[in-house]
Amino acid sequence: MSGPRVRALRPSELTADQAAVYASIAGGPRASGPKLFELTDPDGRLNGPFNAMLLSPTVGDALQALGAAVRYGTSLSDRVREMAILAVATSWDSEFERYAHEAVGRAAGLSEEEIVALRDLPALTPTDVREAAALDVVRALLERSDLDDAEWDAANAVLGQDEIFELTALVGYYATLALLMRTHRVPAPPASGAGGGAGGIGGSGAE
Repeated sequence: MSGPRVRALRPSELTADQAAVYASIAGGPRASGPKLFELTDPDGRLNGPFNAMLLSPTVGDALQALGAAVRYGTSLSDRVREMAILAVATSWDSEFERYAHEAVGRAAGLSEEEIVALRDLPALTPTDVREAAALDVVRALLERSDLDDAEWDAANAVLGQDEIFELTALVGYYATLALLMRTHRVPAPPASGAGGGAGGIGGSGAE
């Protein structure tokens, strides 16, 4: 990966519209809870996909709001959600998604063995029926962007239509972030332990 293509903006450099999006990200639900990763750098500049969202405040605000809904407003269990996000990270080889969500996944109860297995999608076979069904859906969406009739029926019998919809939206959202970060050459922050770094705003919810 080459260097970042977009300069990270300090809070003092933001327009009013950009500042409103920044406040929704840095002061919203993502910034609450345990500090599991760095949401900003020591100068207050947004990490990950969020700085790029400031380039177009209208689109960026809609995108971050979708992310908050997918992250905090679904019926998916924490474990299922983080398994799905890490599966997207593997499929897209997304450094930042892996950086943020392996930390969140541990807090959600994923073991180190499960996290390692999620770096190689076929390696993880959950013993929980609902988790296995959810991961089957995610794998199919990542591999073929679709569920065939048999896959739909199998997932619907265990998860129901609501959770299939939520998983589909989640995969689409995190794939969008991975594409955004790939195009803009966004790296993960330097390793700094589990907590938010000095001067940074930690976050439990990631993207």
